[in-house]
Amino acid sequence: MIVRGLERREIYKDAVDRKEFLRRLEKGLQDTGDQCCGWVLMPNHFHLLIRSGTKPLNELMRGLLTGYALYFNRRHRRSGYLYQGRYKSILCQEDAYLLELVRYIHLNPLRGRLVKDLKELNSYPWSGHTVIMGKKKISWQETKEVLALFSQSKHEAVARYLDFIKDGVNMGKRDDLTGGGLIRSAGGWEGVFRLKKAKERWQGDERILGDGDFVSQALNTAEEDFKRRELLRQKGWNLEKVADRVCALFKIEKTELLQRSRLNNISKGRELLVYWSNKELGISGREIASYLGISSAAISKKIRLGEKLAREGKYKLNS
Repeated sequence: MIVRGLERREIYKDAVDRKEFLRRLEKGLQDTGDQCCGWVLMPNHFHLLIRSGTKPLNELMRGLLTGYALYFNRRHRRSGYLYQGRYKSILCQEDAYLLELVRYIHLNPLRGRLVKDLKELNSYPWSGHTVIMGKKKISWQETKEVLALFSQSKHEAVARYLDFIKDGVNMGKRDDLTGGGLIRSAGGWEGVFRLKKAKERWQGDERILGDGDFVSQALNTAEEDFKRRELLRQKGWNLEKVADRVCALFKIEKTELLQRSRLNNISKGRELLVYWSNKELGISGREIASYLGISSAAISKKIRLGEKLAREGKYKLNS
């Protein structure tokens, strides 16, 4: 994903701005359950490599871009637009392109001459590269899966990753990583089909990066997910109905479900409620957190636990 400043103007003035942007990014990831595998902040633009779930990408981007722009204008006593046009996002065929995109993103400071060599790049503070190298700790960046693609030994994986980065230094601009199959969207994949139905104006810029089969599969899967969610909503599925389903499944009262407890059935019920509400119905992490009276930061973990519980127990929402 790429977002540029209006007329190539700076969108960060100093470290305070950059830290505030990253704080908002972290919160957005916690709220949506998305993962960040790579990122870099440049003076007038930024790149993010996001592994999203079934939720629209727009949910993460709306909160991040709008919130940061309001903060930036307020702090620097300015008004008007901060960003140039639509944000560009690229759906990536992970096996084929994940590492290429990680490298392309993390080499930006060197190509943009913010650093003079790899030694300086290894210390550049506003990039996920330093996190993968182990020189900086950031809890919200996914590094284990990236490093595992190089070796199961962390030390060896870091060394191979650095060699991979070195090999890319002289590659220059990668036009092949700009994506094909252009889709303009106001709300991620779900937004694509809503806009097609409503014939509204496109607001995002999404591209699919992969072979023909991957592009077709991505579109078909997105449309199937959208139709499934719409059908569940038409049948009246919402947080309250999911809570009723969970309570019946684990034989607990709704008042118990909505209270913090270490009892096994109640904990499982809350995990399953979070997973079903978020992944099956597309309800935001923030809304679910408010309903259960927990922090947004706890949502991502409960989604993973709920998914595991549903799979192992063969629990179905609509059955």
